[in-house]
Amino acid sequence: MHTYTALYDNRQDAEAAQAELTRLGIIEADANIADKSAFENRTAQAGETQAAGDDRGVWGSLKGAFVPEEDRRIYETGVREGGYLLTVNVDDQNADRVHDLLERSNAVDLDEREAQYRQTGLLPPAGMNAGQTSMGRTENMGRTENLSAGGEQTIPVVEEQLKVGKREVSRGGVRVRSYVVETPVHEQVRLRDEHVEVERRPVDQPLRGGLSGAEGMLQERTIEMTETSEEAVVAKEARVVEEVVLRKQTGEHVETIDDTVRRTEVEVERTDPTGKGQAR
Repeated sequence: MHTYTALYDNRQDAEAAQAELTRLGIIEADANIADKSAFENRTAQAGETQAAGDDRGVWGSLKGAFVPEEDRRIYETGVREGGYLLTVNVDDQNADRVHDLLERSNAVDLDEREAQYRQTGLLPPAGMNAGQTSMGRTENMGRTENLSAGGEQTIPVVEEQLKVGKREVSRGGVRVRSYVVETPVHEQVRLRDEHVEVERRPVDQPLRGGLSGAEGMLQERTIEMTETSEEAVVAKEARVVEEVVLRKQTGEHVETIDDTVRRTEVEVERTDPTGKGQAR
């Protein structure tokens, strides 16, 4: 079983994707659309006191248990901002069809929307806890704590690493369809016909051979002559005159990813009894 989740800015796009799933006959698919009210009602019914963006009860009702934790906060923020969430549970047989359909739909690009939310402050910067603000981090770094003898305190040095992955997206394709076309054909052929003509000619002459010849002529006789004619015979022969070949060619290209990574620097300063310090 596969779970697919897509975020839309308006209900029409979400309902269009849901209707397309129904039209394709994916009867095993379970598609559910949730909006801001669904999140709020579910949270109120559960009677839970939750932090902002923590809607575990909602995900349970939407059958979205397989959505990665890091993506849930982005989806929840999108819904609270007026978006619509479509979740689809589908079996292995129809998983690829559902994936392609959602890729072609007018769904929100999750990476772009995450960057937008972090830039506008709807989500905390990457690497920061949900309940921690940048102001709070600055205050903690600036606070001076005295250590007792034998005490120890650590300051972590954090460094971001850029990880570039790959995912397969649909870029369209080629559809070849064969169909039958009827074309009128006109051909001429010369045909031969035979006809038997009967002609009576008056004759007035003595019979050759005399009486003996008359005996031979005075008897019953039958003569038959057959008429023939030619008629057109049509035969068709199917011949292959062309082939259309489809094949895939795979190529590779190198794409340069430009981004920034952050790291923390630690400055060590030794202080003297007067409270002044010297940086090291």
